[in-house]
Amino acid sequence: MVLDIFAQMLRTLWAHKLRSFLTMFGIAWGVGSLLLLVGLGEGFRSGNRRQLDDIGKDIMFLFPGRAPAVEGQHQGMKPYFLTYQDTVDIAQQANLVRAVTPVLQRSDIRAVSDFAASSGQVIGIEPNFNEIRFLPMGEGRWLNDMDEQQRRNVAVLGYEMTRNLFPGRPAIGSSILLNGSRFEVIGVLSNVGRDENNSTNARLYLPFSAMRLLFPMNAASADSHDDISFINYQPVSREAHTEAMEEVERIIARNHGFDYRNKDAFEAWDTVQSQEMVGKIFDAMDMFLGGVGLVTLALGAIGIINIMLVSVTERTREIGLMKALGATQRSILMQFFFEGAFLTALSGGLGVGAATGLMAALAMLPSPPGFDTPRLAPSSAAVALVSLSLAGIIAGLYPARKAAMLPPVEALRKE
Repeated sequence: MVLDIFAQMLRTLWAHKLRSFLTMFGIAWGVGSLLLLVGLGEGFRSGNRRQLDDIGKDIMFLFPGRAPAVEGQHQGMKPYFLTYQDTVDIAQQANLVRAVTPVLQRSDIRAVSDFAASSGQVIGIEPNFNEIRFLPMGEGRWLNDMDEQQRRNVAVLGYEMTRNLFPGRPAIGSSILLNGSRFEVIGVLSNVGRDENNSTNARLYLPFSAMRLLFPMNAASADSHDDISFINYQPVSREAHTEAMEEVERIIARNHGFDYRNKDAFEAWDTVQSQEMVGKIFDAMDMFLGGVGLVTLALGAIGIINIMLVSVTERTREIGLMKALGATQRSILMQFFFEGAFLTALSGGLGVGAATGLMAALAMLPSPPGFDTPRLAPSSAAVALVSLSLAGIIAGLYPARKAAMLPPVEALRKE
């Protein structure tokens, strides 16, 4: 009986090919829209996360700021400079800070090799910098404690800096001149980011002690030899990032003579907070885009319900004849239910397949900076399956029950 019902269902759908196609197209479009819209939001989320991962994990930045000219006031702000002693105090006194490093950065130093000359950012850092920031080694080695303690003139080159100074030639063991001072290249970093759009690739890293001795910061403070460009640090855990920042701000405010509660005196970037804020934005975007997709899917389901009701009206005499010949309410119910469920399942499967194929094709194309191509989100696929199931049940059950409840005499009399 089930096979007979299924065969009758296929004959009925084939007899109304255009109507069946348009109905299925509505469901397929709704499912595909839901998956693509949510996948678009996931692409933005993934691209943003990848950009932050290229900087490092749970990184906190602290820059020089402006403090009140007179303690206790919030007006008449004057600039202050971070110092190496600030990082020492943070390392010793901030219990919620796992790692900290000073950063001394210059962009006016000319680098010259035996083959070419280049300019970029020259950065002096301590050896633990690569534990805080994302710096994948390509060849050679990273800076170590002996390099820092003995003020060795050694350097690690970024990927793009290496290509500029040593085009097609080995860099490890070679020498470069930095404003006339000779440095040995001991390591080369791998490419960071995509299409060389990351500034890390154009940098040159020196031991902090050598950098401070040869290339101190161009600052206006009384003791510019101790000034640094900014501080990088990491909290002991991601959840403790706010408390760690408060500890650091207390130390900086104490060292520079102002109230730590004056937040206008600090210039900082908390990548953990930024990622959390962006995550909330993308969650709201996913909800909005998913809602739009669900509305489109609901419209397709309404179309199936409508077309099944029209089918019941058109086939009233057929239903009456089937009942007069002995067909039960159950068999009538199953036939119309199978038609609605089959239309929903087939069109939904086509929508999922089309959306998955399109996202796979887009994944082969280069993505712009900060954005990944749409990707299939498991949560959206689960929502689509649940929505399809509900749509199939409603689209098949209500018209099928209406058809099954028709009295045979009234159905045969219907013209």
